[in-house]
Amino acid sequence: MRRFLTTTLAALALLMGVGQAAWAADTTPAPDTATDTAMPAPTEDAAPTEAGEAVAAPTATVASADALIKPTDDGPEVVTALDLEFLVHNLWILIAAFLVFIMHLGFATLESGLCQSKNTVNILFKNTMVPTIGLALYCLWGFNLMYPGDGDWLIGKWLGFAGFDGFGIPGWEKGAAHMGRDYNPSYPVYTDFLFQGMFAATAMTIVSGCVAERIKLSAFLIFTVFYVGIVYPIAGSWVWGGGALGSAKDFAGSTLVHSVGGWGGLAGIIVLGARKGKYGPNGEVRAILPSNLPLAAVGVFLLWFGWFGFNGGSVLSADPASIAYVCVTTSIAAALGGVTAGLVSWFHGKKPDLSMALNGILAGLVGITANADIASLPGAFIIGIICGLAVYFAVLLFDALKLDDPVGALSVHLVCGILGTLFCGIPGLMHDPQPFGTQLVTVLAYAAFCFPAALVFWLILKAAMGIRVSEEEEEEGLDLGEHGVSAYAIGGERH
Repeated sequence: MRRFLTTTLAALALLMGVGQAAWAADTTPAPDTATDTAMPAPTEDAAPTEAGEAVAAPTATVASADALIKPTDDGPEVVTALDLEFLVHNLWILIAAFLVFIMHLGFATLESGLCQSKNTVNILFKNTMVPTIGLALYCLWGFNLMYPGDGDWLIGKWLGFAGFDGFGIPGWEKGAAHMGRDYNPSYPVYTDFLFQGMFAATAMTIVSGCVAERIKLSAFLIFTVFYVGIVYPIAGSWVWGGGALGSAKDFAGSTLVHSVGGWGGLAGIIVLGARKGKYGPNGEVRAILPSNLPLAAVGVFLLWFGWFGFNGGSVLSADPASIAYVCVTTSIAAALGGVTAGLVSWFHGKKPDLSMALNGILAGLVGITANADIASLPGAFIIGIICGLAVYFAVLLFDALKLDDPVGALSVHLVCGILGTLFCGIPGLMHDPQPFGTQLVTVLAYAAFCFPAALVFWLILKAAMGIRVSEEEEEEGLDLGEHGVSAYAIGGERH
């Protein structure tokens, strides 16, 4: 720990001095590096340290304005400013990955807080399985499928198979030998995989909220394998993997993550049907009250916190101006989304609705995700306001259509994900507006792929094994029916 702190502080000190001139030359937000094509695969390096060898822990000292002297067993070693930039870039992307990881806790607490207490264990189990299954599949083949390289033929560009580089992440059998800069001048392949892998399961957590409180656990987990293992990396390869839609703008995934999850959730809701008692015989909407609004609020603020890594890490470097700008636009959109949805619920619904205000925050975050690096600050205000309005009225629309979405995930992630992608092409909101036609084609292409794929697979599962629990189990609660335990036991009694 002492060595880590010493080296890191020295690196930061040096970068503030030596790197200031380089970074000052570009004080505008970084370009949309999240849409770059796949990085070249790493090459062979020196073998890792033999097991059992004593590893020295020298401390680095500042020798000059542009280098450090680090004592080693073989004598002093010069650590250049380039090495220190590599360290700081790598450290930031890893921290961003950790922030995205904590978002899964936010999704778990939000969903369990907005649903009935009798389904809490089931919701937490699903939200535990989603990131674990997702990360495993992304390691086995998803990463190489999503970043396939340059496909020379149409099916490769669209489906991602042409450049598939086998199973396992590049260099996974080579261990520490592939920690160097031969993969990427800013961070190693392992950092890239971890950051991208934390995104992979996020789309399925959106589906979890859409189908909550009536889905069979086994059917949900099988769908998770299909959607995270196949649909998500193929769809992601079109833009971020340099595929057929590589010219489209989606900075951190309004479409590639949030709308992908929304389309899968919409298909699930259609096939499943509404929860028992949600709609009356005359079409009236009956409220099914949330079990724990404090827990839901904790979830939203965890998600907002994690979004600093979600968007800030998508700069794909530790460039201070770009990260600061992205985090500011992200927070402005979140704030205005929450204010707008909260006030609209107060004036239109006659009472201020906490759940609407919370979903308004998330709506603003989703809406800014595609464009956080190019939105103007007034544009971020407007994006937040539009998304706050959209999420409120989308909830009412989906209820009118009898599409039962227990947590409002469609309104937040699908509707605002689409809006966020389209916002990239509106000149008044963006410093660097993209061609609107390209953005619209991207939205339509993802809808045309993700929704039918999800719908067909849900229908196959329904025919093969059934996807909905019995009425008795739904009435009793999925905690007891699926897991044989309740989330809350007070005085030895089940609650």
